Amino acid sequence: MKPELFKRIISSLLLMSLLFLSALINDYIFLSIIFIVVILSWIEWIKIIEKIKFKKIYRNIHIMLFMIYLLITYIICFNVFVIDKYFFLSIFMICVFSDVGGYVFGKTFGGKKLTKISPNKTVSGSIGSFILSYIGFFVIYFYFNNIFFVKLETEALFFIPFFISSICQLGDLFISYYKRKAKIKDTGNIIPGHGGLLDRIDGTIFALPIGFIVISLL
Repeated sequence: MKPELFKRIISSLLLMSLLFLSALINDYIFLSIIFIVVILSWIEWIKIIEKIKFKKIYRNIHIMLFMIYLLITYIICFNVFVIDKYFFLSIFMICVFSDVGGYVFGKTFGGKKLTKISPNKTVSGSIGSFILSYIGFFVIYFYFNNIFFVKLETEALFFIPFFISSICQLGDLFISYYKRKAKIKDTGNIIPGHGGLLDRIDGTIFALPIGFIVISLL
């Protein structure tokens, strides 16, 4: 296994373990960690935008809109977590596995490029994201199923991993587009094998709020 791939997998497992443990031990600790991540991600976003040759007014609009979006995302996630944290963690698991699956399958199998926006993204990586999303979701969902407040129909169980993973991948491409315009590879270097926090949660910050809104309509 390549050192970079190994480092990314270990980082993902450690981050996932940290968040799960904090969520199961104390709700306030978990929500505080998430809030800190939101703030640090916004700071990384500012650095990206400042590297792009926008006029000042457009630069400020990008910065403010993203801050508003992150706050709305946090509020939605906060409410869902308070109502049913196990369901929240199950959906969060999809995002984690989607990211890991895309990276592992993409690096392992390579193949046709997915889009010009992010040359490193491949079709095999996209397929891997879907595969691991289903695995991660069903393992956690059925493990915690007896303590869920949220009950889902069978059709929804098969729709959710696909939908959440799709949004994750689109969110990843969205941030990649801005990184490409800013001519940077990573949003930071705080996480070994991942880069910045925004590199790690780029898909998650879009998938969680949109996913919870859609799921509530099912």
